[in-house]
Amino acid sequence: ALSDGSLDANYFQHVPYLDEFKEQNKLDLTWSVAIHFEPMGLYSKKITGLDQLKDGDKIAVPNDTTNEARALLLLQDNGIITLKEGAGLTTTKQDIIDYKIKVDIVELEAPQIPRSLEDVTAAVINGNYAIDVGLSPAKDALVAEDATSLAAETYKNVLAIRTGDENRPEIKALGEVLNSAEIKSFIEEKYQGAVVPVF
Repeated sequence: ALSDGSLDANYFQHVPYLDEFKEQNKLDLTWSVAIHFEPMGLYSKKITGLDQLKDGDKIAVPNDTTNEARALLLLQDNGIITLKEGAGLTTTKQDIIDYKIKVDIVELEAPQIPRSLEDVTAAVINGNYAIDVGLSPAKDALVAEDATSLAAETYKNVLAIRTGDENRPEIKALGEVLNSAEIKSFIEEKYQGAVVPVF
């Protein structure tokens, strides 16, 4: 809808998703402002701390390219696994070179992961899906990405626009509103750390 002119802008995706979508579909899109970041968190109904993880425990992660990499990087940052040198935004389960704890990584579709909490020891859940089931990275996660992390910079949600529309007055005005103090306060009060402003 954005590329064909039905919409002038949209705001629902992070930068890697936008980049992958426009490459796959050969679209001339870009983004104007970054608004928020939805921290991924590691949640569990079976343990209350990482020190309780043991060999054989199952951890669910998203199976799509950008979110699986992000989940694995969160596990690495918290000492559960080690990824091969240079592991980045296309990292998969095959890039794990060491398990500090011999957990079983279970790849599932991201929207299904919250329901998997009954069947696995822990699960890395995207912020939006966590919110949908009443979980908060700030309150409920064993560990979560923070607003100063590489993930926050990489996975910030942006206002997507057609390339060439960057200087349209309407686009600039929309960007200013989305990056205003009022929107920042709204995000902080409404989402209590489940969605974090990045401006």
